[in-house]
Order: sequence, then C-alpha cells, then structure tokens
Amino acid sequence: MSKSTDIRVIFAELYFLPVTTRVPLKFGSETLTEVTCARVKIRVCNAAGLVAEGWGETPLSVQWAWPSPVSYTDRNERLKNFCKKLTVAWANYPLFGHPIEVGIDFQRDTLLGLWREENQSMELGRAMPWLAALVCCSAFDLAMHDAYGELHQRDIYELYGAQYLTRDLSEFLIPASGSTVTFHGKYPSDFLIRPAPTTLTAWHLVGGLDPLDASELTGEEPEDGHPVLLEDWIDRDGLTCLKIKLRGTDAGWDLQRLLKVGNMAARKQVRWLTADFNCTVTDPEYVNQLLDRVRDDYATIYGKILYVEQPFPYELSEHPIDVHSVSSRKPLFLDESAHDWREIARGRSLGWTGVALKTCKTQSGAILSACWSKAHGITLMVQDLTNPMLAQIPHVRLAAHVGTIMGVETNGMQFYPEASRPESHIHPGLYQRRGGLVDLSTVRGSGFGYRLREIQRDLPPSTVSANHLRSSL
Repeated sequence: MSKSTDIRVIFAELYFLPVTTRVPLKFGSETLTEVTCARVKIRVCNAAGLVAEGWGETPLSVQWAWPSPVSYTDRNERLKNFCKKLTVAWANYPLFGHPIEVGIDFQRDTLLGLWREENQSMELGRAMPWLAALVCCSAFDLAMHDAYGELHQRDIYELYGAQYLTRDLSEFLIPASGSTVTFHGKYPSDFLIRPAPTTLTAWHLVGGLDPLDASELTGEEPEDGHPVLLEDWIDRDGLTCLKIKLRGTDAGWDLQRLLKVGNMAARKQVRWLTADFNCTVTDPEYVNQLLDRVRDDYATIYGKILYVEQPFPYELSEHPIDVHSVSSRKPLFLDESAHDWREIARGRSLGWTGVALKTCKTQSGAILSACWSKAHGITLMVQDLTNPMLAQIPHVRLAAHVGTIMGVETNGMQFYPEASRPESHIHPGLYQRRGGLVDLSTVRGSGFGYRLREIQRDLPPSTVSANHLRSSL
C-alpha cells in the first residue's frame, strides 16, 4: 500500500569532477594518482505533484572498485559511460516509494540488467565487477535520499521509520539460518542511533607509499603546507587511530611496516591500529603467522590492533575461504566483499565477525546491511573511499548513525585536501581533523544537511541529463 510521502524520480543530471592526488595512494598492485568524482542531481515528485531536488556524489575509484590488468583509462571511461546510462535509467524509473524501497528495487529491476548488458560482449578478464556497478549507482541513490529529505523538509535520518516506509525490514532481509532474529515489524530507525554524535574519532590511512620518517623521503614530496611524514600528521591532527596498508604478498615487508608504525604509535600515544592487507592474501596462515609473531614478540603493538580488514579476495562466492582461525585472533572485517547483506551473511558463515560499510555501495544498501549486521551481532565500521567534496558528508553521517567499533576512516584531507576547499568553508570540521576527531556539528537542515546553497562551487557543464518520458503523473 502506497503512502502520501512516497516519491519517484523524474529527472537526473550527471557531472564529472576530476581530482588529482597530492601524493599517490596504493591499492593492491595499483596506484591511484587521480580520480573522477561523479556528482548527480536528482529531481523527485510525490503523488500530489510536489517537487524537490537532491544531490549525491562518489569517487569512481577505479583501482578499488575494479582491480584488473585492463588499463586505467579504459576502466575509467567505462565507469563514466555506465554512469551516463544510469542517468537515463534513473530518470525513467517508474516506481513510487520510500528511497530505500525505490533504491533496492532499482538495483533488482534495472541496475542488474544494465550490468549484465555491459558485460555481455566482454571477453574474459574485461567484465565490470558488480561492485563497480554499485559505485556508479551510489551517487544517484544518495541524491534520491537527499531529495526525499528536501521534499519533506526533514533530516533524512528522521525518515527511516514506519511512518515513511511501506515495507518493513522483513520485505528486504532474511535472518541467518538457525538464528532467533526477526525483521517483522522492524524498520531501519530501530537500528540507528538517535541522537547521533556530532564528533567522531578519525582514522588516518597509512598508505603503502607514505613516508613514515625522514629516511623514506624521496625529494619528490609536495610542499603545499600539509604534512608528509606520519609523525607530522599525528602531531598536527592529534591522531589516535591509524589504518596500515600492507602488501599481503611480502610477509617480511608487512611485518617491518607494522612494527615501524606500531613503534611510532606507542611513542606518540596513538591508541588503535588496524591492518589492511589489500585483498591480496589467499591463505589465512599468512595473516595468522604475522599476528602470532606480533603477539608473541611485540605484545604492546598487538594490543593496539583493534581489527584486521579484508585480507582475502573480493568475491566470496569464488573464494569461500574459512577464516575462523583469523577471527579467533582479532576481529575480522569484510570490506570489498560486503556488497550487500547477503554477502555479509555468507561472510558470517565463513567466520568474519565485522563489516566495513561504505556509502559508495549505495545508501539504501548500506542502511539494510547495517540493520542485518546489528541484528546478528556483527560489529560495524564505516570505511572511506577517500571521499572529497559532497561525498564526505553522507559518509561521516552514516558512521554517526549506525554506530561503529571506533569512529570513521577519513582520508580525503590526506590525498586531495584542496579539492574540498569550497565545502570546507561551510563545514571546516569535516575536511580537517583536530584533536583526532572530525566534527559534524555544522551539518544541518534537510536531506543530508549539505547546506549546498552556501557552498560556493562552480560546477563544470553537466555531461548528460534526462527527464522522465512522461510529463504527467
């Protein structure tokens, strides 16, 4: 049964904003030096004809969403072209509903078909992963949620309850076999934190190419007023949490990197560390041996490791590795594999104990994944996609509202701080970290609380826009 609050999309417009990194960021075997951000404007209407606009944005992080020997240029262009197809598809999607309902139905009804069509004629090794399709879709999904809040003149996180959704969570989620969990009569608002905190502990990314001390400088580092060395970042931003990128293919290097950062953390009174193996490990013993070595010989550093992030390949269906031995040592978090709640359920059966949510897999999907995970006792984290500009705001808001093991990862200010300068004038606490925190207190108003009218950013011409084929409801 429909509600008077339901909306549908009637217009979509796509912009591409290129961003260059100040220092390189390594993902597995690839290195990121530039990224295209997809920014989307969505217009929605309700059955009474009231209209509102909303915005969404995500980096099309090619190396993360689509690891492949296919050239960066080829993959980036295909992602951009897929976004163009989605612009038309979203503008012509006919269903009314709550944004979560419309967002999940769109994935099933339209995104899946477009993704299969995209890969239909592709030779082996050139197929676009489902994760990449979700990343492209996420900017549209975010914009729809923002527009829904604008239409109702409410914060979007006030609009995830029974008053607004036609379907309860049992229409979307299936409990794990043998559990006593039920989703009947439950809504996302039952699993979200209200009121949400206005500050969050910030995690700093220690990239595999980041110099830790002066001995690692090459002379090619930027001189732009921002720190380069890890110790300087810790001092300036008051950091207390460090995420360490490891190789996952070189045990000696990984151990020395972990120890060097860990010793610096001990000197600088950093409280927590996490190890990210970049999805390159295929045998749990690789991780187990590293953790056991640190536990036995470097107990202080071992005690600071809060969790381990996705050491193993992306697709759980193709790599159903039993990871109970790893999670018996430290909490083990899915990231790249956690496309949706079904994959989280699969991961749980294999021994994963936590999940890192990302808004780049769609706001609708992230909210449902959070609900399924919290109902089953799975610990949450919200991880960054090096989000600049508007993309940062829904990212940190998700972390504030789902409740994480510790704060939020946020590293756009490390790799391209100047990209977010217009937004930082309105939300300074979101684009810099002080006292080890990010500050959300400036976020207010309807939708995601962007305060977009106050942000002085000149957009490039839109790449494509699409109106619904019918002008009347």
